[in-house]
Amino acid sequence: MIDTLFSGLIHGGAYALVAVGVSLIFGVTNVVNFAQGSLVAVGMMLAWYCGSVLGWPLIPVVLAVVVVTAAIGWLINAGVIAPLEGRKPIAALLATIGVGQILDNGLQLIFGARTRPFPKLLATSNLQAFGVRFGTSDVVMIVFAVLAMAGLWAFLTYGKAGRAIRATAQDPQAALQMGIPVKRIRNLAFVIGAVLSGIAGIFIGLFNANINPMNGGSIGLTAFVAAAIGGLGSIPGAVVGGLVLGVVEALGVFWFGDGAHDLITFGALLIILIARPQGLLGASTNVTSEPMTGTFLAGARPIRLPWWGNLVLALAALATPFIFSDYLAGIGTQIAVYAIAAVGLTLISGSAGQTILGLAGPVALGAYASALLTTQLHWPFLVALLAAGTIAAICACVLTFPAWKLSGHYVAIATIGLGAVMVALIRVAEPLTHGSLGITGIPFPTIFGSPLNTPQKIYLLDVAVLIAALVIVMRIQRAHLGHVFDAIGSDQEASEAIGVRTGAYKALAYALAAFLAGLAGSLLAHQYTYIDPTIFNSNMSLLILTIIVLGGMNSPLGAVLGSIILIGAPELLRVVPEARILAYGALLIIVIMFRPQGLFARNATKG
Repeated sequence: MIDTLFSGLIHGGAYALVAVGVSLIFGVTNVVNFAQGSLVAVGMMLAWYCGSVLGWPLIPVVLAVVVVTAAIGWLINAGVIAPLEGRKPIAALLATIGVGQILDNGLQLIFGARTRPFPKLLATSNLQAFGVRFGTSDVVMIVFAVLAMAGLWAFLTYGKAGRAIRATAQDPQAALQMGIPVKRIRNLAFVIGAVLSGIAGIFIGLFNANINPMNGGSIGLTAFVAAAIGGLGSIPGAVVGGLVLGVVEALGVFWFGDGAHDLITFGALLIILIARPQGLLGASTNVTSEPMTGTFLAGARPIRLPWWGNLVLALAALATPFIFSDYLAGIGTQIAVYAIAAVGLTLISGSAGQTILGLAGPVALGAYASALLTTQLHWPFLVALLAAGTIAAICACVLTFPAWKLSGHYVAIATIGLGAVMVALIRVAEPLTHGSLGITGIPFPTIFGSPLNTPQKIYLLDVAVLIAALVIVMRIQRAHLGHVFDAIGSDQEASEAIGVRTGAYKALAYALAAFLAGLAGSLLAHQYTYIDPTIFNSNMSLLILTIIVLGGMNSPLGAVLGSIILIGAPELLRVVPEARILAYGALLIIVIMFRPQGLFARNATKG
């Protein structure tokens, strides 16, 4: 038990370093930096290269990591975040997701995807106390974490630049009027946050012994959870949140097994959000600028085609299988499935203005529901398909019910946790779902006794479901309900002032999105014929969100266009898989900067 607690404290210290960077940046810029975990991976891989390939000792390695991560942190703010000043903070949040994709896949392109041993920059198991073996690296990390936090506290309390950071965090406009160089202060916040993440990467590499360039995403997400538990914007809260989460994770895995890791992590997040939304040490004040609500496409309108234009597109989509090869039809099925999920997201994240970062959860629920209904109960496919969508919608509503009592970015944070909890529950329900082993032997869809066992037939089915989803969503957008969603997304406070129950309407929009996500999951399961929990990860959620950003957040047809570009085009470029994935992030940033309304929407202010 003592060694478990010690392991939890070590992991908690690493989480705390990254979480402090998240909270510092959030406090100064009101931006949730989802690239923070990728900077951990930068630190790990650079330390590996300097230590293993170049043979450098610890001090030069640390200096190299500090210099490189500081430069990247400055570039993120100066090149990506600062140009978005004046827009809704959701734009900057999505831009950091794009930066994270570029960093993650850039590392994979440079270093390769293989797992490798981390260099022994410090001894890792040369000491013993109370029956627990540990290393110099653990002691150094704990000491460094304590000194870093104390130094940061002293810097923010007594340093001139530190006081400027605090003033900027409290009121940027007042700080600017007092002569504080707000832009430079924001650059400094990103630099400090990046350096802390890079150094955390060194210690995580030492502790884990083996590293992979794609490890940063999960670490960054966990650190974000730690920052949210402690209280976003609170430096002491980030430290406490990291240590608490590290210990809770260690004890939970010790008692319930590694399969319960995500359930413990994100379950703790949800408990804190419901019991104390501002976090353990966060200030209980109203957030005046919500970084995860609203849209950055103010005044944007989806491009609407005449009825005959929609009919021509539908007929063309239904006709394409007859000229497609098996390979092209297979790509078409992927496009259609992701488009179905993205079309639903246009209602909640586009029209209603509530960012959803965990849609992979309802997709997973739909996939597993359909797979179990057809393999265990032998239900007909069409019945299982509709049941999968219904089950995903009901479960999503039940699990998110407490979240709609929250406000602003707390709801979006909750959707991260809820999406992960849905998948974690599937993983731990081993007697029913086979846990991490997944479900095999899922039958191909059968319609009226005819099996759809070729890519062309499956594509026709997917396109038919996609057309139905488009019709439903477009009719909702044109109806009174759609106008209410638009009003909430445009100005939630004004909507509440005239008596609109914004939480209830957002819950309804999310239920509709979850229903379509469940349909997409069902189609995916019967197309793959095998599913396991690893398919439904945070990258899937971010990809679906990126699709609607690219096409137009409130444009159903734009979601189809975004899916064609982000799913279809990369599939045709499998000869360069790493480069095609890296292009996701670059494309996302370019669209946010230069065409925020999306490719298939127009700026209403320009006519």
